[in-house]
This record gives sequence, structure tokens and C-alpha cells, in this order.
Amino acid sequence: MDALDRFWDRVSAPAPDLSPTVLLLTAAAAAVLVLYGPLWRLTRHAVTIAHEGAHGLVALAVGRRLAGIRLHSDTSGVTVSSGRPTGIGMVLTCAAGYTGPGLFGLGAAALLAAGHAVGALWALVGLLGLLLVQIRNWYGLWSVLVSGGLVLAATWFLAAEAQAAFAAVTTWFLLLAAPRAVVELQRARRHRRAPDSDADQLARLTRVPGVVWVGFFLAVDVGALLLGGSWLLAGTSG
Repeated sequence: MDALDRFWDRVSAPAPDLSPTVLLLTAAAAAVLVLYGPLWRLTRHAVTIAHEGAHGLVALAVGRRLAGIRLHSDTSGVTVSSGRPTGIGMVLTCAAGYTGPGLFGLGAAALLAAGHAVGALWALVGLLGLLLVQIRNWYGLWSVLVSGGLVLAATWFLAAEAQAAFAAVTTWFLLLAAPRAVVELQRARRHRRAPDSDADQLARLTRVPGVVWVGFFLAVDVGALLLGGSWLLAGTSG
């Protein structure tokens, strides 16, 4: 019990406030990870992990049976669940993928704004652990283990201020990467390279055009970026 109490104390410990300069530098670092092509080809895998993880979480939440998740080296992924092939549960599951990274980033921003940067990192470790047991291919297993190992190392070995900075970079990355992934989706659709994308599956389920669903994804992710960013930057105005 003492060990559990010590662990909880570590998870719930308040993080030091980052200076405005450090916070803006974390935003700039995340922007480089998203906007610089060679780095984006690597960091895009983290977005896929969040995307497929969101599909899986919502599938379970609406009562579908999750059969497994696969992550591929080309940054694509697939989440397989069973249940009714139509209906609100299937719609919510499909809609979760491209909105998931932005909403995860918004949740992390809320924790950071409340002073719980360490808690945000441990929450991420927990989510990656839940995802790990659903992975069904070797590349996906490697991807999640590496990602989880990096976050776990940050929570265990970094000093408190460095942990807060790492959490801020991660949060900014999710908030900034989510809209870019949606823009890439529409570019692929325009060139007819993604006939079975989430937007097109939703179009078949709801009879609402796929481009409208792309607009919905983008609106959610941009909204998460603006709201989460305002929470993170609130402390820089003083």
C-alpha cells in the first residue's frame, strides 16, 4: 500500500510553471516536428497511434468488440471491431480517428493548465499500455513500445521542469499535428488515393458527403488547437 501511495504522490505532484519563454519554445519545437517534412515522416507515426487508439477507445465505449489494431510502416493503420455495421456506434467509431489526436491534445492541455504535467504523462503511459494489448502486428508492437518507453523514461528520469517541458512539447504536437493529418486526408481524397478513408466510410454510413466530414474533422481539431493553445498560453500574458 505504501508503494501505491508513493506512486500516486508522484503522479499527482504539481509541476512547476514553465516560463513564457520556455512555453513558447516548446510550441516552436512541436511546430518543427509537424511542419518540417523529414521529421514529420517520422513523427507522423505518433499521430497514427493516437488516431487508431481513438478508434479503439470509442469502439469499446459504444459497446463494440475490439478485434485488434495494426500500425504500418507507411504511417497507415487499421482498427478492427465487430458489432452492428451501421448506426450511431459505428458512426462515432469512424469519426473518432481524425478527431482523436486533437482531443487527446486538448485533454493534455487541460491537465497542463491545471499544473498536472506529470499526471498528463502518466495518463499517456496508461493509454499506450491499454493500446499495446490490442496491437496485432510486429511493427505496431514496436511503435507503441518505443513511444511508451520514451514517455515512461521522461516521467521517471527527467527533473520536474524538464518533465513539464516534455509534456508541453507532446501536447503542442498533438494539437498541431491533428489539423495537418486532416489536410493530408483531403489531399489524398482529391487525388483519389483514399477511397476507403474514414470520411468516405462516414459518407456511406450517413449519406453526408465525405468533404463535409473532412470539414467536421478540421473544425474539431482547429477548435481543440485554439482552445488548448489558449489554456497553455494563458500564463504568458502576465
